[in-house]
Amino acid sequence: MSQSRNILLAGLGALALAGCGNKAELKLAPDQTPPPIPYGREVQPGADDLLKPPAQAAPARNVEPRRRSQDREDDPFDLPPED
Repeated sequence: MSQSRNILLAGLGALALAGCGNKAELKLAPDQTPPPIPYGREVQPGADDLLKPPAQAAPARNVEPRRRSQDREDDPFDLPPED
């Protein structure tokens, strides 16, 4: 009896959580104000613009994995520590 009740509760909980995945356009609550306009911009960015990470936060991967051993190129910034 207890095991079937636990299964039923788990099923109902999963069903309730399945309804939480609703996708809709983001809007501010009535009592909220939008964030200030970023310095250097003339227009307020929309929700989609604010959610898109800048290129520095998620750089594009342009390096192909090495398939065999290769010598590394000299790095001019790989200097020994100063004394």
